Amino acid sequence: MASHRRPKQPSRARVTVLTAAAATAVALSAQVSAHAAPAKPTKDEVKAQVDALMEQQEQAAEKYNGAKERADQLRKQADQIQDQVARGQEQLTQLASGLSAVAGEQYRSGGVDPSMQLMLSSDPDQYLSQASSFEQAASTQADTLKALKDQQRRLDQQKQEAATVLAELDNSTQTLNQAKNEVQDKLKEAQRLLSTLSAADRAAVLGTDRASRNDTRYDLANLPQAGSYAGTAVSAAMSKRGAAYVWGATGSTTFDCSGLMVWAYKQAGVSLPRTSQAQGSYGTRVPSISAAQPGDLVIYYNDMHHVGMYIGNGLVVHATKPGDVVKVMGAADMPISTIRRV
Repeated sequence: MASHRRPKQPSRARVTVLTAAAATAVALSAQVSAHAAPAKPTKDEVKAQVDALMEQQEQAAEKYNGAKERADQLRKQADQIQDQVARGQEQLTQLASGLSAVAGEQYRSGGVDPSMQLMLSSDPDQYLSQASSFEQAASTQADTLKALKDQQRRLDQQKQEAATVLAELDNSTQTLNQAKNEVQDKLKEAQRLLSTLSAADRAAVLGTDRASRNDTRYDLANLPQAGSYAGTAVSAAMSKRGAAYVWGATGSTTFDCSGLMVWAYKQAGVSLPRTSQAQGSYGTRVPSISAAQPGDLVIYYNDMHHVGMYIGNGLVVHATKPGDVVKVMGAADMPISTIRRV
């Protein structure tokens, strides 16, 4: 008969040793994993991330442009209202001084009603003359009092308007600072990613290498000629090819996308809205790129955060992105939202 022996149990000391060895192995494995260098992103991965950050940066930049324009308008409006308040306060003080002088004269006459003083006069001619003067003085006093009340009401309204504008200015300034921080954060993160690449790859990703930066591959010799102010704007924009992109800039040596449009049309005597979004509803709509004419504004992406100027032959000139310059590209190289004729 076979004997059934229970398996020999490991000793307590052996269990302790095995457990310690396993724990050491796990700790070493974790330590190796912790010290293992993270996989370096490829050039294509960095490009995808940087492109996304640059798009977000331009969205924030246009938000900044809009907030800055609104803040400038509000600041000017607040200054005008405060000037009105100062002038109104001066007029109010003058009116009040006039009434104070009348009250002082009545006090010095002993508080006797002027009409009673006239009736006590023994000279009829003097009575009639002074009575007429009294009526005029009383009428003037009543008019002054009414003017005083009207001026006080206007002054109160102006003060309330000034307070409202200043409160909106404060909110606009907060939006401005927030947008500015967003731009800087996106650019900082993009720079961190780019620092993982070689100089050559970094230039290729940014589009600042010779091949990407040069737009001479396009035939610019046979562009259609635009007349009037549109032609002037096209010539102005094209004269800035090679100028650096700087967010928030409107020329004359650096530009962002909407800033280039503002500057170019300003040379033609036309005042455009500051942001690409506002430019996207300016002027009249052009149905398609095939119907576009030189000088038309081509607005890109659903949120309209980028803009270029059509120059003919299916091309636009635009201020590109941080690290790049004003240059020509195909009008359909980005998704078009709308086209506007100024």
